[in-house]
Amino acid sequence: MHIQDIFDQQKTTFSFEFFPPKTEAAFEALYTTISELEAFDPAFVSVTYGAGGSTRELTNDLVVRLKNTTSLDPIPHLTCVCHQESDIEEILVRYAEEGVSNILALGGDPPRGLTDYKKSDDAFQQAADLVRYIRSFNSHPDSRGFGIGVAGFPEGHPATPNRLKEMDYLKAKVDEGADYIVTQLFFCNDDFHDFRDRCSLAGIDIPIIAGIMPVTSTKGMERMADLAAGARFPAKLLRALARAGDDSESVEKVGIHYATQQCSDLLEHDVSGIHFYTLNKSHATREIYANLGLRTSAIPVA
Repeated sequence: MHIQDIFDQQKTTFSFEFFPPKTEAAFEALYTTISELEAFDPAFVSVTYGAGGSTRELTNDLVVRLKNTTSLDPIPHLTCVCHQESDIEEILVRYAEEGVSNILALGGDPPRGLTDYKKSDDAFQQAADLVRYIRSFNSHPDSRGFGIGVAGFPEGHPATPNRLKEMDYLKAKVDEGADYIVTQLFFCNDDFHDFRDRCSLAGIDIPIIAGIMPVTSTKGMERMADLAAGARFPAKLLRALARAGDDSESVEKVGIHYATQQCSDLLEHDVSGIHFYTLNKSHATREIYANLGLRTSAIPVA
């Protein structure tokens, strides 16, 4: 379903992110997670795309498998890095043929260890360029017309310390045809509320979906800090985690409780959607649903 139709039908969307496994055993573990989360009837699920397209085929295979064997509506990530126009066209044609309705267009990161990478060699220098190309592709005879999502950064984009320019770049993606924004993970809702207000001031009026990733382990939190460069961990959360000490079960409970409070506040402030970064596991997300009293992701427009 086109993302605009989803927003027309649902007051608040709930969605999940998965990444493509690299082994058959990991694939089977993911499908256990999928079967547990599918019952919540999410508005969509997104599938990540490895740095520089390193999981290109795995991403495609997972998207197609989800499309053909589940009730889930998959949205594949697509990035600019290490791609030429012909690469992107080929990918879009394949997705169009499979009936995929939406794409998440991202700038992307180069693969680690790729010492000879030159950004100037990429056909699309910025995510806005990729959005423009996907929008033009929608007139392609093999295309049913993709809805287009882009990324937002409530805590600031790590590569753009100038917050005024950062908003200009986001507005450029919207002006090129983005239909919605999904944010990087954050732990302070004030950052999200301020980001949403600044979007409004900039004339950005498309839905903004909040990205939530509950802390489930101290090692996981350290990985979050590495992956989401610039992520801020509020003192309130750190104090609660410190009280949990080395008890892994207590740490997970703290993280789930904190994320539940985040989600409750977001819902009170009429968030357009909540996107759970699941890390291919279901327990934390299921617990948050239970804490919020949600049995399904479907909250229809009144």
